[in-house]
Amino acid sequence: MKKILLLLAVMLLFIADSYSQASFNTGAMEIAVNQYGRIRLFTPDGTRHLQRASILVGTSATSVFDYTNDAGELEPTVLVSNPLISDYEIYGAYDNSYSSLPPAIIEKLNAYGWNNGAYAIIKLNVKNIETSNINASIGLDIIPELNQEYGYDSVTYNSEAGVIWFHRGNQETMGMKLLSASLSSLYSFEWFTDYSTDANYWNWLNHGSLQSEYISTTADGPVTITSQSPVVLGPGVSCDVFYAMALGADEETMLANIAAAEQKYYIITGVEDKELSANELNLGQNSPNPFNQSTTIRYQLPDNGFVSLKVYNSIGNEVATLVNTKQTKGSYTVHFDASGLSGGMYYYKLSCNDMVKSNKMLLVK
Repeated sequence: MKKILLLLAVMLLFIADSYSQASFNTGAMEIAVNQYGRIRLFTPDGTRHLQRASILVGTSATSVFDYTNDAGELEPTVLVSNPLISDYEIYGAYDNSYSSLPPAIIEKLNAYGWNNGAYAIIKLNVKNIETSNINASIGLDIIPELNQEYGYDSVTYNSEAGVIWFHRGNQETMGMKLLSASLSSLYSFEWFTDYSTDANYWNWLNHGSLQSEYISTTADGPVTITSQSPVVLGPGVSCDVFYAMALGADEETMLANIAAAEQKYYIITGVEDKELSANELNLGQNSPNPFNQSTTIRYQLPDNGFVSLKVYNSIGNEVATLVNTKQTKGSYTVHFDASGLSGGMYYYKLSCNDMVKSNKMLLVK
């Protein structure tokens, strides 16, 4: 049933989509955004892997802004001719003019891409245009379509990387990560007709936990809803929400692409490492990152204790022990030689006196 309904929708909207959307192809991935803010991902051969990702902004069980019921075009979705912070950029703005129902918000969307990158950064700016404060739960409504097929795929949350992984057997995989905040809710369910009601969305946005895995058992496939903790927005006030989206032949490749996108996010937003505090256990970002052969890791111990600093690959296997001894309070620098390892994303974990810190790094070869 889902396929029939979506096929009819595609046929009805074909002409509109052809003229009212913007897209770019990095050489490793194509991204398209339509006139109402729907995001799709393709491999360069034109195979679609994301049927739709679109914003959700909820303030109550009867007030949720969503793509299907509310989104109207405020400013055309266009390919930016001279991007300032990326090689490719799409911009569009959308509001609730289609439904005129609360919450009254403006969504400004920017999609950034880089040459030969199988990843993109999505910036969602949410502005409150109501006359009073709103407490906004902001997330995504995601319908995967791996290899342009629905059903029997899985949604797995990689808690170590903070990445939502969409996969089916040994086919192309897709990943998404909320970059600008922590996920507060992650919930997947089997697609059904007319699932997109305010009450349903509100419940899923406020699920309150991160579902570790969902396995689709029908040809309809999953829908995934994400959310972050509510944000209070006064009248005329806006906030930015950033997601990384990536494709990959397998989980390791997809995670490496997400990590590459995250490095671009640091550049775009100007996020930098904070100075390590002497009063708490701190683990700095390795430098350089990404790196080719070797990198340096800094950490700070608040007290004397037994210290362990280990490196793990993207699937959690230990690949190196850098420190495993007693150390006194103070700051330390450790050199990590990764010349014998393959490229990809790795994690390093610092433990001392029952305290644990972890971080991630990208090895590029």
